[in-house]
Amino acid sequence: MRGEAGLVIVCLLRTRTGTTWSGADKEMFRFRGELRRSIFAGILLTAYIVGVADWKGIAQAPAAVSFAVIGDSGSGEPPQFAIARRMMIEREKTPYDFVIMLGDNIYGLGKPKYFKPRFEEPYKDLLAAGVKFYAALGNHDAPSAADHIKYDKFNMGGRRFYSFVKGDGLIEFFVLDTNETKTSELMPEQLSWLEAGLKASTARWKVAYFHHSIYSSGRMHSPYTRLRGQIEPLFVKFRVNVVFSGHYHVYERIKPQHGVQYIVAGSGGKLMKGNLNKKSVLTAFGNDQTQIFLLATADEKQMQVRAITADGTEVDSVKIQASANGG
Repeated sequence: MRGEAGLVIVCLLRTRTGTTWSGADKEMFRFRGELRRSIFAGILLTAYIVGVADWKGIAQAPAAVSFAVIGDSGSGEPPQFAIARRMMIEREKTPYDFVIMLGDNIYGLGKPKYFKPRFEEPYKDLLAAGVKFYAALGNHDAPSAADHIKYDKFNMGGRRFYSFVKGDGLIEFFVLDTNETKTSELMPEQLSWLEAGLKASTARWKVAYFHHSIYSSGRMHSPYTRLRGQIEPLFVKFRVNVVFSGHYHVYERIKPQHGVQYIVAGSGGKLMKGNLNKKSVLTAFGNDQTQIFLLATADEKQMQVRAITADGTEVDSVKIQASANGG
């Protein structure tokens, strides 16, 4: 800076006094001018490169993904319709374009004749808006599983268990069939498929969902400990973030088990009032007094899951942090 200031002063003095410039002076002035221009160009180039890198980073970061969750919903009764209406209202505030279904999607042995009155009619506004539903089979669906897996509005692709990805790879969902055995254990084919899929997944969020809960404080069913013994080690090993299930007609957020967040949401249509064991050490929060659905939003850092009743009351909310290794 001092050298530059001195050069300016020399220029001013020689201009005012009429002093002539020597060849060396002119060469020095020209050199310093070129040096300034080079430095300035370098600064501009660096700023451009950094700016483009930042812009690309922003452009490549997956956008947040929102989705709804319903379980044990297919009753065709007024509470199911009330939840469906609230789902539509909440979609105006938190847009989402798909719903995951935790089983018992069609009561009445899952017969196809009930597809319309117990699914299409309650969710007609969501379906008309282009919202997709991805179903898991429940025990009440299993007798008609062959029809369910081919039903285009359940998006099962002809498979009893399957996976799909949302948000440009942000979330991968693993949909299990827990109806293959009387104890809800998975057969070897499905268990191998699950292990291979979890191992290969590069998603930031790994989410599993199925019907029979491996953790619950509901009294209506015995714990599915054999199923837990099969799949929990895989969830822990491959860093599954969240597990949704139903079967128990209550809402319960389980205290995280071995780093995995389990949520039971089996009151999207059916409800067993007073069924939760209030003394359970598993429960972080529970509601067995009203039907609910879940609304989840995930980005690179966290997933927020909210439990919402038919009148719009948010009875519970949790923020789950993404795995440190990205899944």
